[in-house]
Formats: sequence, C-alpha cells, structure tokens
Amino acid sequence: MMLRLPRVLAIAAAAAVMVASQAVPASAAGPLKNTTNRWVGSAVAAGPLADEADYRAVLTREFDSVTPENEMKWGVVEATRGQYDWSGADAIVSYAKRTGKSVRGHTLVWHSQLPDWVDDLEAGELRSTVKKHIKTTVSRFKGKIRAWDVVIEAFNEDGTRRETVFQQKLGDGYIAEAFRLAHAADPRAKLYINDYNIEGINPKSDAVYELVRSLKKKGVPIEGVGIQTHLALQYGFPTTMRENIERFARLGVDVAITEADVRIPQPTDAAKLEAQADFYEQAWDACHAVRRCVEFTTWGFTDRHSWVPGVFPGEDDACLFDEDLRPKPAYHRINP
Repeated sequence: MMLRLPRVLAIAAAAAVMVASQAVPASAAGPLKNTTNRWVGSAVAAGPLADEADYRAVLTREFDSVTPENEMKWGVVEATRGQYDWSGADAIVSYAKRTGKSVRGHTLVWHSQLPDWVDDLEAGELRSTVKKHIKTTVSRFKGKIRAWDVVIEAFNEDGTRRETVFQQKLGDGYIAEAFRLAHAADPRAKLYINDYNIEGINPKSDAVYELVRSLKKKGVPIEGVGIQTHLALQYGFPTTMRENIERFARLGVDVAITEADVRIPQPTDAAKLEAQADFYEQAWDACHAVRRCVEFTTWGFTDRHSWVPGVFPGEDDACLFDEDLRPKPAYHRINP
C-alpha cells in the first residue's frame, strides 16, 4: 500500500466543534497534520469511540490514522480458543473507513495480553496455532490495514532475546516465520517489528538493528521498525533518537513512532507541561528530519483515557489533550 499525504481536514482553526449539543475545544492552530508524506495518528479505544461524542469529534478532527489500542490483541479476539470477538476491531476499522483514516494493525505476536491457553501449548501445536492466528487476523482485514506490528517487544534491555513462550518453544526463527505468514496473508500491508526503549542508541536498539539487518539479508519481508516512544520527564530525552532513526532507515526500512506519550510525575504544573512539550517536540523533529520516518502516532490523545496512571502510579497527564479535551502546550509545540 503506497503512502500518501495525510488528508487536510477542512475545519477552521478557531471554530468550536459542536457534537450532540456539547462544545468540543478546538485547537488554536488547527488539526494535527503534516505537509510531508507522514501519517499522524493515535491509539483508539472502541468504548469511548462509540460512547463519547466529544472524544470521537476530536479524534476525527485531529488525526488521519488510528491504531486499535487493545481490540486486535490475541487476548481480546480469541480469549477462549476457537471463539472470536471481532466487535471492537471491526468497529474501529469501520470508523476509519467512514472517516477516510488509515489503520495500523496492533498486534499479531506478543507475549503480553496473551490468552492463558496459548501458554499451555506444546511446540508443534503452538507453531500451527500461531500460523492460524496470523492468517485469520490478517486475512480478516486484508486491504484495510496500512501497516501491521507483527512482532513486538522481543528483546530485553541488554539486547538478549526475551524468553517469551514463542522464543522458548519455537526458537529464534519465530520472528522471521511470523513476518512471512503475515506477508502471505496480505502482501500489500507494511510489516513492522516494534519495541519500547529503542528510541536512542543502546543495547536494545542495537539488537533490533542487527535483527532487522539479518532478516533483510535473508529476504524476510520486514519493511519497518516501530519505535514506541513511551517517555517520562524524570529519565531525560534520548538524545541519539535522530541518529538511531537514521541508521534504521539506512537498512532500507521505514520507521514509525508508534506509541508516543510523555509521563509527568505528579503533581503536574506549568513548568512540567513545558518540559513535556520539549520532549514531544524533540521526538517530532527527530522523525521529521528523516525521510523514511513515515508516521508519528501517540498512544491515545487525551488524559481522560490514558493507560499511564494505572501502570505507573504517581505519573499521569502523558497525552496531547487533557481530560476535558483541551490541547496542552505539547500540542501547540508540534502543531504551530
């Protein structure tokens, strides 16, 4: 599937959006969009997409790509073996079609949010089950998904392979096999490996780099590297991010920022919001400096539905919009 310029959303910059008699805060600078060949997206949850008119309005106004936050994960679509629930995924894909948005598929092979029954399979049955899962999922959405996160979080921080059920029972070759299976199911979708803490150059990103280089040499249909970009103020910004993106691009693959957010130690104040804006701007600029960085997606867009406080106690407010859907300084910094 060929990348295209994001569509320009024709909404006046200072106009308030009215949905179901509720005023939705409009950004002062207009919708988030690129004038270059890049997608600007957000992770999306099916619940608020269906139930919250203001959430839906801001998403529609601001972004041209969506990623199902949980709705395509194995533990959701097949929690019980052989019983499928595609309702959330179908709803998001249908919304994207109606509104002219691209979809990033997330995710096919991941050790987390995995049904318990998968862990109990012996190697041979696990291999055939992974094959069925990839074929079933990718085929269902063939032609509707721009890019898939095929395998995510396969490495430890020191660059060694994470000892997942797939690594333990299927060995090193499971990653290449997953990419070949996904490509066979939808040859036009862009296929990515994806991980966190690989924003800068470090042992983990080195390991991903070497794996991608090796897979490319073997003819495996890997076409992209997803850099999640879950950042936090207290750890500083990864200053080698641009250099890292550049080296991946030189391997002949696309790069995507797939899950960007910036956590703030509580309480939040004006100074911390400006520091957060600095982080977002640096990540945005690092991507835009490299032609093959083709996507900048945030992991949700409003603090109303952020995953952060439930996973990182004492941290919050990681998104571009606050709980009332008002744009924060970070929004204006990347959308002047």
